[in-house]
Amino acid sequence: MVQENQTDPKIEQIDHIRDAVRQLCQKYGEDYWLEMDRNHGYPTEFVKELTDAGFLGVLIPEQYGGSGLGVLEAAAVMEEVCRSGAHAGVCHAQMYVMGSVLRHGSEAQKSAYLPRIASGELRLQSFGVTEPTTGSDTTQLKTTARKEGNNYIINGQKVWISRIEHSDLMLLLARTTDPTKVARRTDGLSTFIVDVKAALGNGLEIRPIESMINHHSCELFFDDLHIPAENLLGEEGKGFKVILDGMNAERVLIAAECVGDGRYFIDKASAYAREREVFNRAIGQNQGVQFPIARAYTQVEAASLMVEKAARLFDAGLACGSEANMAKMLASEASWAAGDVCMQTHGGFAFAKEYHIERKFRETRLYQIAPISTNLILSYLAEHVLDMPRSY
Repeated sequence: MVQENQTDPKIEQIDHIRDAVRQLCQKYGEDYWLEMDRNHGYPTEFVKELTDAGFLGVLIPEQYGGSGLGVLEAAAVMEEVCRSGAHAGVCHAQMYVMGSVLRHGSEAQKSAYLPRIASGELRLQSFGVTEPTTGSDTTQLKTTARKEGNNYIINGQKVWISRIEHSDLMLLLARTTDPTKVARRTDGLSTFIVDVKAALGNGLEIRPIESMINHHSCELFFDDLHIPAENLLGEEGKGFKVILDGMNAERVLIAAECVGDGRYFIDKASAYAREREVFNRAIGQNQGVQFPIARAYTQVEAASLMVEKAARLFDAGLACGSEANMAKMLASEASWAAGDVCMQTHGGFAFAKEYHIERKFRETRLYQIAPISTNLILSYLAEHVLDMPRSY
């Protein structure tokens, strides 16, 4: 029997990670992120320091220069980054793309890339999946990869591909077999490791997209881009499974970021409610102010438990698709609710950029749409968990 005064070593380790990330983030205050948002800048110094401290190499095994930890620890990193007021979207892809490389990469690929990613020499920050005409219907994507000799030749288009201008490598999903010649919709897709710098101007064109948040998103155009056959990740035609492993990790980590956003909003709202006085009393003394904050707090805490469950299942190598999707949905909705409460608590001041709330409010709204919309999560759960007929 475990004694009450005994502590879980894993929890102690995660608490240490949280403290270290928090201290690092304190060097980059909210004014830093406000300037990045205003100028559409990329926080190179922040990302470098996170990398140098080992936080972006959490999932890389020790033999390749990483920390050899799990998604549970990675989630703690992302959560604390967001809770500090920073925007984890500038670097989170390196975390979840690791799942695909680690589970499906050859030994030669892992030896060639992972140590350099862990050291910061290379950045793997982009996931090339979404297309303008297919959106979330991944199995119908139209970008093709045709094999000729020792190369694959890529043609097509991608959209909403983030951080590609600040990444050395990208994972790209393309069709290698005509969809009319496959047994299942998920067959015939292949995943490739793309050297972005070598590809740029040699068959790859990048066009930035101006958007609501500073997510560094772009549209990509491929015109006879040659990729060495050795850059195929996993088996040809089995790329959907390669990407899916990365997607489950992505959902868990995005959910953790939303928990961090939610806690950021609750920290802000409760502090302001204690300090702000109207009619000679703190506004937080009014139940009409304190109850919504307390409700948002319970929603965020509940979502956090689902994030932990999904992360533990992923780290154990168990099926976690349902849990990862539920964690992402619950956390994104909780962070948005907390953001709305924080805005309402601050009143007109919430719209002033110097309070930083409106920036975070915009950033956290994304996650009810990306990387998968709430409606698609509900459809997945209805069909695959509740055994209802397919709705689309």
